[in-house]
This record gives sequence, C-alpha cells and structure tokens, in this order.
Amino acid sequence: METTFKLALDHALAETGKSLRSIAIAAGVSYEQLKNLKQGKSQTTNVDDARKVAAAFGVSLDDFYAGQLHSSTAMIAVAGRVGAGAEVELVDAFGKGNGLFHVACPPQLNPHGIVAVEVEGDSMSPAYPPGTILFYSRDALGVPTEAIGRVCVCEDVGGRAWVKHIKPGLEEGTFSLISLNPHHDPQHGIRLQWAAPVKFSLPPEFVKRIE
Repeated sequence: METTFKLALDHALAETGKSLRSIAIAAGVSYEQLKNLKQGKSQTTNVDDARKVAAAFGVSLDDFYAGQLHSSTAMIAVAGRVGAGAEVELVDAFGKGNGLFHVACPPQLNPHGIVAVEVEGDSMSPAYPPGTILFYSRDALGVPTEAIGRVCVCEDVGGRAWVKHIKPGLEEGTFSLISLNPHHDPQHGIRLQWAAPVKFSLPPEFVKRIE
C-alpha cells in the first residue's frame, strides 16, 4: 500500500514522541492544517509544506515517507544568500525560518548556533565561487574584534548581506569590504550592523541540497 502523508506523519509522531503543535511551529506550517490531516479530514498536503514538515523531523522528504526518522547527520537551514559582487537582501539573518533549503552539517562543525548562507556573485572567487555554502555563527549585533582582517558574512545598515574581507575604515565606525577577485573594486566607508567570521565553506560541487 502506498504511504500517504497522513500515515507518514502518524508514524513520525509516534516514533519520535513529538507533539503535532511543536512540529507545526518548527515547520512553519498551519497547525490547523496538520490537525485536519491527523484527524483524517484530508490525506495529503502540498509538496513544499511536506518538505518543511520532514525537515522539522530532521530528515529528507524521501526518508520521511519511508519512515526513516533517525538521521545521524544534523541538517542546517540555508537562511538566505549573501552578495559577492551582487547586491542581496538577507532573507533571515538568524536562520530561524525554514530557509531556502537544508544541507547536512559538515562533520567539522557543531551544529548548535550555526547558520548557513549561499554565495551569489563572483567577487570572492576563486575562494568562494557562486553557489558556495558558508557557515557562521553570531550572538548579537556589532562587529567583534575577531572579525577584523577576516572573511566574514556581514550585513550593512541598508540591509544588504555580503561576504567580504573586512578591514577598518578611515572614519570611526566604518569599514572597508575587500573582494578576493581583483576585478571587483573594494567598498569603503561602509557601516555594518553586524559581521561574523566564516567558520567553514562548502564548495558548490559538494553541496547536497535537502529540500
């Protein structure tokens, strides 16, 4: 018999002991929608919501339907994109939402507090070409001293997100954002809301998306 979303959800809730409401909150899906499914008033949901629910259980949609709920690899939401030449608005600075997609946490990192973003543009090539996934963590606004002189994910006061080599600016409270690609000019006199050093990068060819 083909497994329906309802049956997969029933199994996942029973297997993990998680509440329906907690899954709805974690997935960003309507609790009433999931409750209707649980009560048999409907048998399925749209693919996007199904993927969000599966991610809330920490597995891919395929594993969710197969009842394989004990993934040994933590998943991290790719919260948004950062500009490397391109001007990009940061989708979700703290990664609290569902993000664009999920990736497996690299074994070199502890997943606690880690956020991931995808590089857009080529100003940081060849080190960080478009499609690279960057992992970082931060606790508050501001630019910590350890960010100076390092490649960081950062957000300027205009709400644009960047990955750049950060250096002190000429005026107090400003910074220079330096590109690694020599064909891109540096940006000077930039005021930043926050900056966080890149902890780890995953080249595009090694990125495995978990939708």
